[in-house]
Amino acid sequence: MAVRLVFLGKLADLAGVGEREVSAPLDWAGLLAALPGPLGEAARQDRTRIAVNGALLADKTTLQAGEGDEVALLPPVSGG
Repeated sequence: MAVRLVFLGKLADLAGVGEREVSAPLDWAGLLAALPGPLGEAARQDRTRIAVNGALLADKTTLQAGEGDEVALLPPVSGG
């Protein structure tokens, strides 16, 4: 089984898809390796947040996801 990556907002535009599956288990280094070019750069930004199964991570570098987990990448929120 795999980990499902979900891209929201401008990150979906960069990915070209809303979702992608990657091999489990997945940690921060594995996530970065799975996200090429501008998408990986966007994930590294301090304002990009990561949630695992709906729970926001306080420190995205602690990412640990296993089979069947969903990892959502959330772009910085803008608005007024």
